[in-house]
Amino acid sequence: RVVAMSVSHSSRLNKLVREQYMKLPQDGLVQVTYVWIDGSGEGVRCKTRTLDKEPKSIEDVPEWNFDGSSTAQAEGSNSDMFLVPVRMFRDPFCLDPNKLVLCEVLKYNRKPAETNLRHTCKKVMDLVKDSHPWFGMEQEYTLLGINGHPYGWPDNGFPGPQGPYYCGVGADKVYGRDIVESHYKACLYAGVKICGTNAEVMPSQWEFQVGPCEGIEMGDHLWMARFILHRVCEDFGVVATLDPKPMTGNWNGAGCHTNYSTEEMRREGGLKHIEAAIEKLSKRHDYHICVYDPRGGRDNSRRLTGHHETSNIFEFSAGVANRGASIRIPRQVGQDGYGYFEDRRPAANCDPYAVTEAIMRTTVLNETGVETKDYADH
Repeated sequence: RVVAMSVSHSSRLNKLVREQYMKLPQDGLVQVTYVWIDGSGEGVRCKTRTLDKEPKSIEDVPEWNFDGSSTAQAEGSNSDMFLVPVRMFRDPFCLDPNKLVLCEVLKYNRKPAETNLRHTCKKVMDLVKDSHPWFGMEQEYTLLGINGHPYGWPDNGFPGPQGPYYCGVGADKVYGRDIVESHYKACLYAGVKICGTNAEVMPSQWEFQVGPCEGIEMGDHLWMARFILHRVCEDFGVVATLDPKPMTGNWNGAGCHTNYSTEEMRREGGLKHIEAAIEKLSKRHDYHICVYDPRGGRDNSRRLTGHHETSNIFEFSAGVANRGASIRIPRQVGQDGYGYFEDRRPAANCDPYAVTEAIMRTTVLNETGVETKDYADH
């Protein structure tokens, strides 16, 4: 039986007709698409303007504004929000010389919007810059039809149990590779530091990795990679969800495993610094769980059950090559005596700014407890 895939109407528009217009010259003018995080803390929004010349640096991109009452970020009576450009990428959809620009959102009084978690992350990363923190984040996501059902799954039922899908090859094992490969190429073109991709354990679930990135760069590049993913999926007519547990039952959830090291961890004998950092993390488990998803741990509670390659949300654990632990030290790192470790707790829909900031607060700034220190006056 042929199953009609549930794709959006816009994906059925004739893309060859679009190509005809994409080839038209721009006479030196440039399209700049501003991208920002909306009031949900998970969604991204964008809008585009024309500049009269190609910006060569982020300083060449002017501030802009938008209606925050339409993105759950302001009241209608005082709705203008500022878009402050922070990082520029090439535009893989409209091509050179056009740009994608990631922006911070400020309120009418120039204070950061509630979901602008980059603002404090940047302060922390500036404080710890001498430790040269490197991050790599593994973004898992699930492809859905426009009806919310996993893409490629039977309309009335389930695929076979997990086993053949992880890093799988073949039409009966993976669904949506065209989307994945298009996203990968688009990120490379844009200048996003994407470093790999693979099919995941649950069918229709995939992962891409971004890094290594230093400091604030991690959040910037992951958010732009997410925007590009959603934009590519739009062209194909499907949806990418970052829900940490998109399917209940005996199916893997989706995380955003975070690999981390400082300069001293990467040097000969760095394992003792890795172990010291893990000891600090063990004493602040509740704080990290609260910031590792947008709902204070409620999303992650559906995923971190101690099953399906996860740790239990209520217990901290660490081990070499243990994918059921909160923190995994790769086997090679254990053998070499230096390198990095992996925090497996962040949910797929985490804010990378919140995750990387929390790790630095605990492991380098030596914060303890559930309260965070305000470094604004220091």
